[in-house]
Amino acid sequence: MSVTITPPKERTCELCGREERWDGEADGWRIADEPGNVYCIHEWDINGSFVPLEE
Repeated sequence: MSVTITPPKERTCELCGREERWDGEADGWRIADEPGNVYCIHEWDINGSFVPLEE
């Protein structure tokens, strides 16, 4: 049995609303639209409801 780990492709800060998307070419996160609060300590919406495992 093989399990694949699928990382998230996008995330949103629950505090300031900043949205980011994964950029595979840059191998990092990129801001999607507005930067949100640049001084925010971001609380990303990737939590226990995100399931990274696929069978």
